[in-house]
Amino acid sequence: TVARDAGCLIAGGHSIDDAEPKYGLAVVGTVDPATVLTNAGARPGDALVLTKPIGIGAITTAVKRDLAPPDALATAIALMTTLNAGARAAATEIGVHAATDITGFGLLGHLREMAVASGTDAELDLAAVPTIDGARALLAAGVVAGGTQRNLAFVRPDVDFGTLDETDRLLLADAQTSGGLLLAVSPDRADALVAACRSHGTPAAAVIGRMTFAGPGRVRVRAGA
Repeated sequence: TVARDAGCLIAGGHSIDDAEPKYGLAVVGTVDPATVLTNAGARPGDALVLTKPIGIGAITTAVKRDLAPPDALATAIALMTTLNAGARAAATEIGVHAATDITGFGLLGHLREMAVASGTDAELDLAAVPTIDGARALLAAGVVAGGTQRNLAFVRPDVDFGTLDETDRLLLADAQTSGGLLLAVSPDRADALVAACRSHGTPAAAVIGRMTFAGPGRVRVRAGA
């Protein structure tokens, strides 16, 4: 159903006899080079807008340990099966400088990639980051994916966490599956982008930080609102 909604034609495939169901795709297609959004175009001062809440990794890890709260699991499934088409439409409609999806490297990992590629530093506001209810509590209880731990270890040298505790650090590094988009947009268009995201039905639409100054891609996290 999701592939059909995305306009994909599924051609071919094969089956694997395994204890766990698996589903994967190799996507082949074309794109107009003039309309490509990369993670390398962010500019100092740009606002950062996130279009899905984070915390999916903690919940999927909890599923493997039979610890997932039903409501959190239902939310995670709904998020993972929601396409980023609405976020893409909003980004195209308003005009953004850079975009990246938030997937296996977590929010911090993908933000750092954008910052490095764009030649800017960044600032993240923890209090503004949308999070799935229950995800932080799972991380605090030690329900942490191995990928999340590796994400955090990788970004630590380039992130100023200030007074953040380890749980919040893990949350920002939480490995996502089918996460949202992180969009860098001129600050004078940030409100319009948030409104466009909401009108296109994105699961979240929040300004969570900004690109600061030209730099090597370091990230500073603010704990307060």
